[in-house]
Amino acid sequence: MNAIDLLATRANETRAAGHFDPESAELVPSPCISVCRMSPDRSHCEGCFRTLDEIRVWSRADASLRRGIWLQLLARAGIAPPSA
Repeated sequence: MNAIDLLATRANETRAAGHFDPESAELVPSPCISVCRMSPDRSHCEGCFRTLDEIRVWSRADASLRRGIWLQLLARAGIAPPSA
């Protein structure tokens, strides 16, 4: 499995647990798949597709912001958001 496949699987697991539900106040799990390496242009992590700013803010982010980061990184990775 490559990083995109692992990330898509993680997104689907996160959706299945209800974390993408806007009504959920539970903290959304990290998209980290333990492939922590910045892209050559340093625009994002090659594993989770988060930017450095998104990685920095993650631990202090509320559920809504975390869902927003998830949607941005999925778009960056070319992965369709998990359907409800």
